[in-house]
Order: sequence, then structure tokens, then C-alpha cells
Amino acid sequence: MSRADADIEGNVDRYLAGRHATVRYSSFDYCNNYFGSFQDAGRIEALADPPHLEMSCLQLGFYLASWGMFRGKAALLRHSAKRLAPVIDAIVAAPSLTWTVDAGGYDAETQGLLFDVERSLGQALPGGRSTTLVTKTMLGVFGCVPAYDRFFRVGFGVTTFGWKSLAALDEYYRANAETIDRCRVPTLDFTTGAETARTYTRAKVIDMVFFIEGAGFGASPPSGVAS
Repeated sequence: MSRADADIEGNVDRYLAGRHATVRYSSFDYCNNYFGSFQDAGRIEALADPPHLEMSCLQLGFYLASWGMFRGKAALLRHSAKRLAPVIDAIVAAPSLTWTVDAGGYDAETQGLLFDVERSLGQALPGGRSTTLVTKTMLGVFGCVPAYDRFFRVGFGVTTFGWKSLAALDEYYRANAETIDRCRVPTLDFTTGAETARTYTRAKVIDMVFFIEGAGFGASPPSGVAS
């Protein structure tokens, strides 16, 4: 089956089935809300300042744990949240465009920027040679690219995070822009569980579509499965 055959709205509905504030995939919402709030306020550098650094590390760490990055023989298992401080520094140092780029806008210059950010985060993260770990970090913090875990790669039909796959994401978004934009649901607020004014990025929607496609869940939600 080609990626063009994917049921975008059906897959998103399956991914979000039973969605509420305490389901583990909501950790994405809280992570993205947290980091995005500093970008919204024009205070990105404050993420690494002493009053915020601990929370920055904890937000990123718990999101990565919820999304399966602390299981098995993962390098992250050998470290505390403090080990993520260099990752926060790398996030702060990322070009400002990283916070706003999305599927449909991966031109040559932007692709080069994303690869630079990938390398920087990979150097800072324990186990940073893992494309899955690095792109999950990029998705949770910036929302700029899908997470290239095994289900996404199988579903979208790619093997690496590279020029060709980003170009394919651009092409896919443009061919399905209206449907994808319609699926950009609001994130959930940690305190109230209510919807926020922040919506999922295009890359996040595409991530959900092909996570489900690659996992082959059919009508079942993925709430208990790690990728």
C-alpha cells in the first residue's frame, strides 16, 4: 500500500481514541506546551537559566520516557534528568526558524537547518546516534518533524531522516493540506485537562497518521504500545 492510500482522518481518530489528560501520549502535549510557551514569550534562552533548567530537563525527560525512550538498553536509563542539561543548551542554541518550520516548508535551506539541529541534539543526547531519539526530541520540543521511529518509517516508507524523506513529507502535505490542517487538534493543558490555544503542527499530524499506518492497528488505539 502506498502512503497515498493512508486514511488520514481515520488514523488520527484511532491515535487519539480515548485521549485525555492522563494517557501517556499526552506527555507530548505538556512538553510541547512548556517549550513553546518560552518561544511564544520570546524567552527561549530562559529555558537553560537556573530557575527553569530543572523543569526543562524534567519536561523533556518525562516526555521521552512516555514515548518509550527509557526502555530496554537505552542509554538514557543510566542517567538522571540532570544529564539532559546539555540538550537544553542545544535547544536554546537552535536557530529561531526551528520553532516555526513545519511540513510544507522544507525547502533546501530549511532542510540544512534541520540537519544541523539534528546533529547538535545528537551530540548532546545520551544515545544520540539514535535517529528515533533525536527526532522524537525535535517533535516534542519544536514540532518541526515527525518522529522517525520504526512504525513511522514503515508506514511512510522511508528508512532515514534525510533530504529525500523531508522532500516526500513536503509533497505529502501539499497533496493533503486541507485534510491534515483539519486534523490539527489543540494540545491539552496539564492543570485543567482542557484544550489550549496551541494546536498540533502539520508534522505532528503526519506523525500520528503514519505511526498508526506502520503499526497496523486497524481500529484499535495505540495507548499501550511503544514504538
